[in-house]
Amino acid sequence: MQTQEVAMLILQMPDGNKRWPLDQPIIRIGRSPLCEVMLPERVVSREHAYIEQRPDGYYLFDKQSKNGTYLNGEPVTTGRRLQDGDEIQIALRFKLAFVDAGATAPLTIEVATPLRSQSGLTLDSARRTVSIADHLLDPPLSSAQYRLLKVLYDARGKVVSRDEIVRQVWPEAASEGVTEQAIDALVRRLRERLAEVDAEHQYIVTVRGHGFRLENRP
Repeated sequence: MQTQEVAMLILQMPDGNKRWPLDQPIIRIGRSPLCEVMLPERVVSREHAYIEQRPDGYYLFDKQSKNGTYLNGEPVTTGRRLQDGDEIQIALRFKLAFVDAGATAPLTIEVATPLRSQSGLTLDSARRTVSIADHLLDPPLSSAQYRLLKVLYDARGKVVSRDEIVRQVWPEAASEGVTEQAIDALVRRLRERLAEVDAEHQYIVTVRGHGFRLENRP
């Protein structure tokens, strides 16, 4: 029997990542044990938010929570369709990464461990994997994160403009426009993912007024 891929939420924690497959029509997020995604903190409402699966995708809703639900830093007041790589913040306390179904294909990879060597970042386009000092990122980057890293990696240290990032990462939305906040949020999430493996080096450098560049280790 063939296994159907589903979207998922990923919560990064000091002792490892937690994952919740979005395999039901409604996925509730809250403090209550009855929620499919339970976040046991008082700042989280008992039923804080929910994700609804529709024919055209997944939609995030806030359930009139006390401390709010945010999508890529913006408060959720009406249903918002989720895109691969989006960051959901619950009460500004928990950050959940949305990974769409097309990016959840299982890969056999090592569990990343803290890096202390000076080896740099490498990208395998054939397998769509990223490693630092032979330590593969687990879980794999989302599609948007991978596309952003690839355009910076292929530039070989040169500055990549925000316009070029939009063309490469969001080609279907280039004509509609992508906010600078969305770009900054994606860069921040990618930096956090790389820091899981190598927290001692800043790989993505902001060049104010110009864009971003990848500063790899030698």
